[in-house]
Amino acid sequence: MRSASAPAQPTSADSGAPARRPGGRSARVQSAVYSAVGQLVGAGRRETMTIPEVAELAGVNPTSIYRRWGSIDALLGEVAVAALTQGEPLPDTGTLAEDLAEWAQIIAADIARPKRRAYLRAMVAARQDIVEVCPCWEIRRQHAEQMIARARDRGEPTPSVRQVLDHVIAPLYHHAVFGLDLDSDHASDLVDDVLSMIGVAPRR
Repeated sequence: MRSASAPAQPTSADSGAPARRPGGRSARVQSAVYSAVGQLVGAGRRETMTIPEVAELAGVNPTSIYRRWGSIDALLGEVAVAALTQGEPLPDTGTLAEDLAEWAQIIAADIARPKRRAYLRAMVAARQDIVEVCPCWEIRRQHAEQMIARARDRGEPTPSVRQVLDHVIAPLYHHAVFGLDLDSDHASDLVDDVLSMIGVAPRR
């Protein structure tokens, strides 16, 4: 199986070269703040945490957080997106059916983890208004577009990107938010449902 890595999560590593010092410091601050948010979310503080509290735990000045993120809601949203959409490989198995099946399994296994569910709920709790763009959703859209484009190049029948998002990805996140069971059979069934929409027989 060939895999293309998803965007790498920000790192706190610093090369030490003078010309890269500003970027290195920025990465260290981001890593420390992300870690602090993760600790507070893990402690059940997602609805009550404040920027000064995050700053104290991260060992940074609150002004740096306000300047970069503006509000605790924006910070929570960014951390949740980073936690939920980065790090896993994007499958490239040679067929769309297997790509979708493996992708759904990876996502389901990841967001079934207690910490991931907490991050997802934190992002939902931080969202007060209807938005035109949700970064987490847009990243999943881009992933679906890549897999579908490859399948079309191979001459395979393909569902629309919206079908994949609405009938595979959305139900997985729904189950995670509401604490419902997420297992490999459910993820596989969702993929088979989408394949049936375009006349492709279930894989099992």
